Amino acid sequence: MDKILIRDLQVEGIIGIHPEERVQKQPLLINLVLYGDTRPAGQSDNIDLAMNYQALSEAVIAHVATGAPLLVERLAEEIADLLFRLAPLAQKVRVRVEKPAALAYTRTVGVEIVRRRQDVATSP
Repeated sequence: MDKILIRDLQVEGIIGIHPEERVQKQPLLINLVLYGDTRPAGQSDNIDLAMNYQALSEAVIAHVATGAPLLVERLAEEIADLLFRLAPLAQKVRVRVEKPAALAYTRTVGVEIVRRRQDVATSP
């Protein structure tokens, strides 16, 4: 299965369980892998047959900017659902959400999930 990669998408959003985390946006680092058949786009050179990484990145940025989940696990699930809605060619997604500023003694903390289209209720 082919992969579309979106690496180190830098976004800011309200996320966290502590009151001080709910006051202002925090930096988040998001990595995405969408699995599907890229041959139609590759053979035709037609963006309409592709998983458009620019459109997907912009949608994720907008989603994070307007949401305010408590947990990175919740945000990862929301992003997976969003990707399936916007990328009908994606059969599986991998979503990693990291909080670089979460703990003083780590570079980053986060969660990574893998979801298949047939296992997600919001899939078309």
